[in-house]
Amino acid sequence: MKQVLLLAATCTMLAGSAFAQKHKVRIETEYGSILVMLYDNTPLNTANMVKLANEHFYDSTLFHRCIPQFVIQGGDPDSKNARPGQTLGNGGLGTTIPAEINDNYYHKRGALGVARDQTPDKSGSACQFYIVVGKTFTDADLDNMSKRTGRTYSTEQREMYKNTGGTPHLDGNYTVFGEVLEGMEVVDKIANEPRDANDRPNKDIKMLSVRVEEEKAPILSKVKGLFKRKKS
Repeated sequence: MKQVLLLAATCTMLAGSAFAQKHKVRIETEYGSILVMLYDNTPLNTANMVKLANEHFYDSTLFHRCIPQFVIQGGDPDSKNARPGQTLGNGGLGTTIPAEINDNYYHKRGALGVARDQTPDKSGSACQFYIVVGKTFTDADLDNMSKRTGRTYSTEQREMYKNTGGTPHLDGNYTVFGEVLEGMEVVDKIANEPRDANDRPNKDIKMLSVRVEEEKAPILSKVKGLFKRKKS
């Protein structure tokens, strides 16, 4: 409990001070690069990705789950030396990162989210992430989702889902902590690669490198070691 309280206090301090700045991370692939911006109001998940990128953790991991009109997902450490046809997606770091779900950050096309299993508190993977490819929806589609889920969509969100696309059924259940600034054409190419029954591309699509391109606040040391341990 003391660790949780310390974590909460640290988050509050960071969100209100030097951490209230955005970071940019560049993901290099054989198809080109994807530049993502990480949000300042998701300090734990943002700090975690910055930390892993600075440690070169993501280099040579695969985009192991790629579904047209849905998402591309990567960051499983087991994918670095995966056998052809091996089922991926269960690898991790033995921790989960607390959910930082904000209704202002939704699953529009290009959104960067935290992968997770069925954690009751919606905490997410300490390493796996996804980028939304998405598809467009009609007002009727969104109205039906609202009836099923009880969620409402702002005018901005409706226009985004109708005209640009996204995956609105994920809203409220997964943390969105950034978005693509450049390279959605690269995301689309990856999403459309032929894949097997587990949605793993038939050819390995590696993250050649993942680097922090813009980091304005040296805050990682303040949150290191505070993430919640995953129960065995």
